[in-house]
Amino acid sequence: MTKPPAKFDATLMATILERFIPHCREIGMTMVSATPERTVLKLPYDARLAGDPETGVLMGGVITTLIDTTGGMSVNMRLGEPTSVATLDLRIDYLRPAKPGETLFAAAECYRLTRHVAFVKASAWAGETPEAESNPIAECLGTFMIGDASAASGAVAERPGKGRPA
Repeated sequence: MTKPPAKFDATLMATILERFIPHCREIGMTMVSATPERTVLKLPYDARLAGDPETGVLMGGVITTLIDTTGGMSVNMRLGEPTSVATLDLRIDYLRPAKPGETLFAAAECYRLTRHVAFVKASAWAGETPEAESNPIAECLGTFMIGDASAASGAVAERPGKGRPA
């Protein structure tokens, strides 16, 4: 008897994040929420990730990783199935540094899908207060390739999926 496939939801996405993306697990990134409309991830402060040990300010690459991962997960949630996605482009505006000791959050929305490319808006903020999200530390626009690398060149047969244009 075979088991029915697991329902694709925020719980499954959290499992994928925590078990199958080693660098996210290593830095402590976790899922806060995930719907087809919006995905939110959390990254607790860790002094190991500071770009400048004297000030304790996190390096920009950590913020990029948080935003990039949140964006890719938002694409999967919009598609409604676990799918390989690769970052094509991230345009990040770093607006201000995060204060040392503050937990970081990122939210992403996949606002447009084509057969092979997804378009995402994302932002990151520091702190757990309700007002913190309205004072972002970074804003982002990104594009992600859906499926494997050969899909972008048209070498793979079209296979519309849930939420994907036919």
